[in-house]
Amino acid sequence: MRRLGRPAGGQAALGLALVAVPLFLAVAGPWLAGEPAPRGVSFTTGQGHWLGTDFTGRDVWRQVLLGGRSVALTAVTATAAAYLVALPIGLAAALTHRTWLEELLIRPLDVVLAVPSLLLLLMTAALFTPGPVGLALIVALINVPDTVRIVRAAAAEAAARPAVEAMRMQGESWWRMAVGYVGRSTLRTLAADAGVRLTGTLYLVATAAFLGVGVAPDAADWAVMVDHNRTGLFVQPWAVVVPAMLIVALTTGTNLLFDAGLARPARGGKRP
Repeated sequence: MRRLGRPAGGQAALGLALVAVPLFLAVAGPWLAGEPAPRGVSFTTGQGHWLGTDFTGRDVWRQVLLGGRSVALTAVTATAAAYLVALPIGLAAALTHRTWLEELLIRPLDVVLAVPSLLLLLMTAALFTPGPVGLALIVALINVPDTVRIVRAAAAEAAARPAVEAMRMQGESWWRMAVGYVGRSTLRTLAADAGVRLTGTLYLVATAAFLGVGVAPDAADWAVMVDHNRTGLFVQPWAVVVPAMLIVALTTGTNLLFDAGLARPARGGKRP
């Protein structure tokens, strides 16, 4: 992920600039949207619609203001929930000296890991109709198995250090060993994984919206806008280009911010 030769400060500034716009629109957009204007002709510009109208004649700018919260918040919630479940499982698997317990924790997740994420999403969505919260939980559960493997792999090296054995012999608590030492030692690896995982989660949430999973067919949602307005791409492109660019800006900016955050400690010579 790291781009050699680019100053970390420049990466951070560029990443912050890219993330700020879609996040601001996602959080504050619904409050700024105002009352809906009368619908116009589909895929036209002008007449007060400075970004034109969409396939049903709705104002594209208002749909952009309303459509970011579902994509951004669902992806962030799903990523956070995946780590919330995976961290204790991965740390427990890395710190235990009981092979049977490690197998019990890891092997069932390998079964889920073998199923393609999109297929698992569609299979789960076929059993019930998820709303935004349900979609976030499904995406989080899809991400849990490989997140557990990343946590376990990163923590295993730290857990094998003499310092951990010394802490165990001194009677230190599991929490102090797992979180206070091993967890801190894995921060750089997990931070790098978090940037990639959030990008993948955004992609999965957007794909689910394309397929009509978790959002209503006529909902104001950036991913839904891209899908439903692509038939008019060459007539009125802003209905597709603007929401697509906002999703790209959010994912690219997130990765740049994580890259900059990882570069700074390394240059200072201080690592967890």
